[in-house]
Amino acid sequence: MFSSVWSFIKRHRRKIIFGGAVVGGIYILGKYAQKKLREIQEKDATECFTQARRQFHFESNQRTCNMTALSMLPPLKDAIINQLDSESLTALLKTKPANKLEIWEDLKIISFTRTVVAVYSTCMLVVLLRVQLNIIGGYLYLDNSICKNAAVPLVPPDVQQQYLSSIQHLLGDGLTALMSAVKRAVQNSVGGLSLKQPLSLLDLDQHLSWIRAEVEAGSEHPLSWYMLADDESALAEQACGLAKSDMMTIRLLNETRDMLDSPDFSTVLRVCLHRGFARLLDNLAEFFRLPPGDSTPSAAPDSLSVVSLPLAKIIPIMNGQINAICNDTPSHFVQDLLLNDQVKAFAANVYESFSMPQELQK
Repeated sequence: MFSSVWSFIKRHRRKIIFGGAVVGGIYILGKYAQKKLREIQEKDATECFTQARRQFHFESNQRTCNMTALSMLPPLKDAIINQLDSESLTALLKTKPANKLEIWEDLKIISFTRTVVAVYSTCMLVVLLRVQLNIIGGYLYLDNSICKNAAVPLVPPDVQQQYLSSIQHLLGDGLTALMSAVKRAVQNSVGGLSLKQPLSLLDLDQHLSWIRAEVEAGSEHPLSWYMLADDESALAEQACGLAKSDMMTIRLLNETRDMLDSPDFSTVLRVCLHRGFARLLDNLAEFFRLPPGDSTPSAAPDSLSVVSLPLAKIIPIMNGQINAICNDTPSHFVQDLLLNDQVKAFAANVYESFSMPQELQK
């Protein structure tokens, strides 16, 4: 029996050797494939977990953005009202002064100015906070996931506080400069109109468009100039030697300026402004409706072009719009900005740019 088996092996040894090599190769390849498949599965699981953690952190950061924006609307409103005080003029009119017409003219300019400034500054506040908090959020994600064992975090708490305090420029010197630019545009647009001049909602829309065109296209400064202090002082201090935390803050501010100068930022801010002024007109439209039962044949039932009000009646309506715009209780105006899809997409791009490890290489 053994001799016959041995004879069989001798006769077919090449086939047996070849077959063994094939079987062995298949076995080794199978083991290699299993190992690689396991590595791929583990890598995919790690990437999914990392992506889920980044997404959770991002969504949490957006809620912080919304809450921060809402919390800053009351001080923004107070800052506007303090510098554009129409209430004192209204109280003065009640005393029936001799210069009543002059006071009305001042009230006309102030009421339009502070409402337009409220729209601009609220939009700027929402978008600027999206940039700042998502830059910080991206670095915090890296600190908590990639750089856990680093001796110095990318954004220590004192740097965060110093960096985020730069928003005060928008509520201070930036806001004052914005008011001056808007006031000039308002004076050029409605300054010459008589208080008895009837205006329809379409007329108001036209005047607001003229004001916007002068502020945005006719100004010597871009809108981002009102949002963040000029970097000349920071560069001057840099030459004198700064603490490491100050250098970190300057780096964050320079990165923010780069974002504010980007085409994407300009596009998103423009979208917010269009939506903001459209919402303002929607609010004003409530006062330009046809009386119940009025069947004007020349206008469609929902047309507002035929309804006009004298400018003297529009002034107090315009003057009160700041309460609807700078409202920390989520109003339609603020919700339109916070929930805008393009704002969300822009925020996601900023966060992703600063939450990726490649950012560390810069």
